[in-house]
Amino acid sequence: MATTTLDTLVAFTKRRGFVYPTSEIYGGLANSYDYGPYGVQLLKNIKDLWWKKMIEQREDMVGLDSQIIQHPTTWVASGHVGSFSDPLVEDLKTHKRYRADHLIEKWVESQKSKVKSPEEVNFLNSVVVENMKLDDMAEFIKKNNIKSPDGNEITTPKAFNLLFETQLGTVSGEKSIAYLRGETAQGIFTNFKQITDSCRVKLPFGVGQVGKSFRNEITQGQFVFRTVEFEQAEIEYFFDPEKTDWKKLMEEWKASMWSFISTDLGIDSAKLRWRQHTDKERSHYSKDTYDLDYQFPFGWKELWGVAYRTDYDLTQHMKHSGKSLEYVDSATGRKFIPHVMEPAVGVNRMFLMVLADAYREEDLGEGKTRTVLKLKPNLAPVQIAIFPLQKDEALREKAREIYNSLKKYFRVEFDDAGNIGKMYRRQDEIGTPYCVTIDYKSGDSGMVTIRDRDTMKQDTVQVAELKHYFDTKFTI
Repeated sequence: MATTTLDTLVAFTKRRGFVYPTSEIYGGLANSYDYGPYGVQLLKNIKDLWWKKMIEQREDMVGLDSQIIQHPTTWVASGHVGSFSDPLVEDLKTHKRYRADHLIEKWVESQKSKVKSPEEVNFLNSVVVENMKLDDMAEFIKKNNIKSPDGNEITTPKAFNLLFETQLGTVSGEKSIAYLRGETAQGIFTNFKQITDSCRVKLPFGVGQVGKSFRNEITQGQFVFRTVEFEQAEIEYFFDPEKTDWKKLMEEWKASMWSFISTDLGIDSAKLRWRQHTDKERSHYSKDTYDLDYQFPFGWKELWGVAYRTDYDLTQHMKHSGKSLEYVDSATGRKFIPHVMEPAVGVNRMFLMVLADAYREEDLGEGKTRTVLKLKPNLAPVQIAIFPLQKDEALREKAREIYNSLKKYFRVEFDDAGNIGKMYRRQDEIGTPYCVTIDYKSGDSGMVTIRDRDTMKQDTVQVAELKHYFDTKFTI
């Protein structure tokens, strides 16, 4: 099977109603996308499964939904106002902006096909962009005469803050500065005391949240992988460092994360890997960080990260708020600031990964092909499609009855707008696992035909047994 390109996925998702360019009638908006009817359902299914597995089915987890706009001091305390930035350069002619680290990465890749000597090969292989600071990037760009994608000179890299600044207030001159949140995590930290006071939680325990975050992102060309507005699924897992071994805890979370991606989402494990952050790359608040990478059409990229944040965040919020965020051990009376393990994933990246991993263009022989999304049945936007085989009112009425009975329990779609082959192909493309066909024999025998998406084999089942039949197919 040929490797799926990003351009293929972009065209497919637009054509089949998964993802649309935002404000397309006005020419679009950079790094912004809308999720169509099938896309929004797939996105919801992924989030619901994450919530079920990571929050609901764990005794040591609770949930939270914090505000997008929080007190501005939140972001001063967290370090986002002072250090939440990307290295930015500007084309001196076109004034387009680019990530300096991305330009260096592309230059290195382009040079690998041109070098001849072992010394040059060794040099290119030794370049680790993640370890470079602003000054390192500036020196590397100057030394190697790296230009913009348009071939023009570029500025020296500068730190570009990613927080979106806004204002609260209705009267001009009386407005106060606020920020759209750059991550969901800080809402968990600022609510830590309220959660421990109001809920019966004991260390170790975690707080999970799914929500929108915003970053003034200038990187383009990676579809929904990197966008201005995105969703995160984050967990802050609080523990007593004197009683819990953080290294063992990290390994436990890594195992849970890998299992969710490979088993629950059904992703090919050969396209997954762990990558530990280097000392220079690791965030200032982290003692150790691992990324779970997926091999996207544009290369290995971070999907899900787990970081040992120590007590940095709660300490910072205590310092800036003047309020105690200490935890009291009910058994000993000991007061201390809990430490934190953070597994954080981009929901939109999981969405793109699921699509890329499930997309197939299959050769059926005799010059025939089909496009199919081999999604896990529980993730599919439509789980069951109902077809009357012929355009006959009696068959349509019977098909509608079956549709209405199953729709109470499953995600079901009714379709009678084409021949059976075309209807099958359309459902294959949107990932529908099963199609139910009603024909003239159904009225006499009470039997319908069920066609399996992956094998294309057909089975006959009594109408009265359909609910039970599909219950066995969609268990979590």
